Amino acid sequence: MTDSPQPSDWRSESASLLATRYGLESWPDAEVVSSPTIDLQLRHRSVRKFTAEPVTDAELTSIVAAAQSASQSSNLQIWSIVAVRDAERKRRISEAIGGRSYVEDAAVFLIWVADFHRAAKLVETQDIEATTVGYMESTLVAFADSGITAQNALLAAESLGLGGVFVGSIRNNPAEVVAELGLPEFTFPVFGLAIGHPDPTEQAGTKPRLPQAAVLHHEQYDAEAWEQPVSDYENHLAEYYAEFDKPNYSWARTIVRRLGSAAGLHGRDRMRDRLREQGYDSE
Repeated sequence: MTDSPQPSDWRSESASLLATRYGLESWPDAEVVSSPTIDLQLRHRSVRKFTAEPVTDAELTSIVAAAQSASQSSNLQIWSIVAVRDAERKRRISEAIGGRSYVEDAAVFLIWVADFHRAAKLVETQDIEATTVGYMESTLVAFADSGITAQNALLAAESLGLGGVFVGSIRNNPAEVVAELGLPEFTFPVFGLAIGHPDPTEQAGTKPRLPQAAVLHHEQYDAEAWEQPVSDYENHLAEYYAEFDKPNYSWARTIVRRLGSAAGLHGRDRMRDRLREQGYDSE
């Protein structure tokens, strides 16, 4: 006798997960196609509060292996991870990027590094200069491939019962992070991933996403498709935050703050200069 869900139970649960992901009371479509992997992805939420339980070396090995299993542009593998467990180092990094408790409290803080250092050194062994590192394409590929691998890593962590949150504020002060990690030329800190065991007392849930009508275009881009879905999303997200005692939340206001003024970038408006300091001319 087994308690594993039958196919109909899977569909019912998956429909509920789909509805929650979009801030709906129920999923309107009769047919639902899913799998345990998709259901795990639909359950995702950012975890910013952790218990003191450690992440083991074996768990970290599997998480990194999952990251390395992601697709890579031309198999260049132009990224690295710096795993930070030391409490004082996590504190200094947190302080440098504006104070992030989840960086300090994470069992391990993983920092993804766009890494042309080893590739450039390999080229130099052939008495050839790595001239294309400074091209914009190289910057884009290193950042894109880092993101692809990192999502694999987080999904793997969640499958092990862990939780995490991506930390883009690493780019608020990349010079300090570079110094703290001892990063050489042709490397750049892209983002962090705080990982640990979720604290069950954290007040958080599944944050709704934009309706698919706003992000899924068929055959050609529909420049007007966003208007009604975004209006609906404003309401769904406001309802979500109200459940956690954050009234009057506005997604539109968040977008305006980020795009309407360089102040909303928290120092990242000088990113080209910071990239050049590490050998990424991005021309």
